Amino acid sequence: MNIKSISIIIIFLLAGLSAKGQDVDSLTICLQQGDSCMQQYNTFESLKHYQRAYDLAKKRSQQQAVEHLDLPLDKLEELPQEQQDEIIERLKHAAEQSAVVSCPVQMKLADCHYKRANYREAANLLKLIPEDSLSHESFRELANSYKKLGDTDSYVYWTSRLVEHYPMDGEMVAGLVLGYAQLNQPEKGLTLGLNYSLKDRTNILVNRAVADAFFLKRNFTASGIWYDQLLQQGDSTFNTLYSAGMSHSQTGNLERAYQCLFPALYLSQMQHSGCAYRLGVVCVDTKRYEEGLGYLNLALELMKPDTTVMKAITLSQGEGYYLTEHYKEAVEAWKQHLAFNPGSVATYYNIANAYMYLLSDKLQAEAYYRQFIDLARKEEKPTEKLTQMIRNAEDVLKAFEKMRKIKHKSR
Repeated sequence: MNIKSISIIIIFLLAGLSAKGQDVDSLTICLQQGDSCMQQYNTFESLKHYQRAYDLAKKRSQQQAVEHLDLPLDKLEELPQEQQDEIIERLKHAAEQSAVVSCPVQMKLADCHYKRANYREAANLLKLIPEDSLSHESFRELANSYKKLGDTDSYVYWTSRLVEHYPMDGEMVAGLVLGYAQLNQPEKGLTLGLNYSLKDRTNILVNRAVADAFFLKRNFTASGIWYDQLLQQGDSTFNTLYSAGMSHSQTGNLERAYQCLFPALYLSQMQHSGCAYRLGVVCVDTKRYEEGLGYLNLALELMKPDTTVMKAITLSQGEGYYLTEHYKEAVEAWKQHLAFNPGSVATYYNIANAYMYLLSDKLQAEAYYRQFIDLARKEEKPTEKLTQMIRNAEDVLKAFEKMRKIKHKSR
């Protein structure tokens, strides 16, 4: 390498060193400003400061990587000057790309993104940090980011890594037990939860997760035992009571099921149809007939669909099928619409027309035209359009009558 090339490298390194002190001061200031904003829960402003700190830390890391770049000078001197310059640039670029940002700076920026629900960005930052450099809180944010993104596989992976480092983090152990259940691997979760319970049998979150995993595995005897334990611990939430009642009803312990389902239904403010149904069945099976019928009637009422919503859905279905020339399906949808909206005059007319002109079923057409006219004539102030629809229907019915008379005379 000639003197000119070596001088250029030295100037580059000295420039980095001279700027280093200034960058460190700016980095410290940005971090302090970000911390101050975070103390005020102002994540909007803190994100700007932490991002600036991240950029400065990255620049500093890149400068340090170039400073410590081990150039093969003896090999470079054997090459032409143009190739020397190209190789040096490539080595510098590779060093910059491999530079690692300070872990604390990266975790602060990720924490800010996490608190702003930008879970994808938080995970992308945190997963690059070595596990032994992650704080406990950052580790939890990494795992929970994937949970909030609905990525169960990644959530289970990172939570399992966290639990390996922090085996007594009950909240994450419970999450991992349920995560394995969601991946149809309840045995793994149960092994983890049961091992935890050997050290701590009082953690409600873990006990819930174990009970739920047994329930999902359809081991109702075990789930009933664990749910009862939760109730003894004071965990008398709706889900615990309902699941306990379901478990005991599956194993034939109907009195215990009744004792759980009864308060569960009242906790739901009598609005949970499944609980009302199960309680009704248990009451009938235990000869509480009148009480059981009351709960079953309640379940039936709760299970009925929202009439307003069903009116809109079935009407739109009919129109959609009609416009795509699926006429049989359109008629069926309109009939369902009438079940929720029996006063829909236009629907009777549409069904009649479909039978008459598209499905060639004159018997059905006549029946629906008659139902249309009977309903339409009850309108006190019919619109001009409705009046014309009535005339059309009457003309069709007259034609049917005329055809019948002709056939009768021909006999």
